[in-house]
Amino acid sequence: MTAHIDLAGFLFADPEKNRKTWPAVTCLCLVLGSLAQSSAAQAPASDEPQANPARPTVATPATLTPVGYLQFETGFLGATHSPEFSSRYGFNEVIKLAVAPRLEFLASSEPAVRFTANGRGGSGIADTLLGLQVVLMPGEGAKPTLAASYFRRVYNGSPPDLDLGTPDNSFFVLASADVEGFHYDANAFFNELVQQPVRRAQFGQTLSVSHPLVGKFSLTGEIWHFTQPFLRSHAAGNLWAVSYAANRTLVFDAGFDRGLTSTSTRWEFFAGFTYLLPRRLWRN
Repeated sequence: MTAHIDLAGFLFADPEKNRKTWPAVTCLCLVLGSLAQSSAAQAPASDEPQANPARPTVATPATLTPVGYLQFETGFLGATHSPEFSSRYGFNEVIKLAVAPRLEFLASSEPAVRFTANGRGGSGIADTLLGLQVVLMPGEGAKPTLAASYFRRVYNGSPPDLDLGTPDNSFFVLASADVEGFHYDANAFFNELVQQPVRRAQFGQTLSVSHPLVGKFSLTGEIWHFTQPFLRSHAAGNLWAVSYAANRTLVFDAGFDRGLTSTSTRWEFFAGFTYLLPRRLWRN
């Protein structure tokens, strides 16, 4: 008997109808990912694929992860003084799988968030999004790789959002390249924010630049900006992070972000890691 999955209906279903389903799905994905990490056999270093971290920056690389390998981006984020809360702390997870040299599927979630808003504390599961990324034009060296990505919110969580908000639908274009020893990722966002029954467009831009430091360390700086249509304002910030490549499949990171406008989250602190499972899910 062959199982059939309606992927289109799954992606575009009403988020409210999935409020009870998606926390369980998210937790299951995290458990399976952890089990896979602990059980995967380590391949020789020369044969290992290489992780392609997107965290901890707002910008996402236009390049994809190695085809057939699961990549986990796991981290902790603490934030203070934002329009919707005074403090917010949570764990976040992004799972990626490239199924072809130009096509990658992604899932993003915050399975545990603790916050304080209006003098009251709370906790819960934040939003879950599913998406895909398509490489439009592969590049190499100084010639940029160009890509497009789409995300759909499939679960609307209870914790308050960061200053950027969480879009119901998000489309963005990406560019990445290496120039004179520096690597850059640039994104342009076109989002749909919803506060029922009102829907409004949001626009954003990010530019992230990284450079190797001593040994396996590298430094990243980023400047980003997003409109805030419901506040009739703008959010902007300056992010700095240091990463350490323990090996080809494991990269650690830590850093902070400083908000630059009155309606931006004032401070964000984060730490985490990117891990690429060294075992391919299917044969070539």
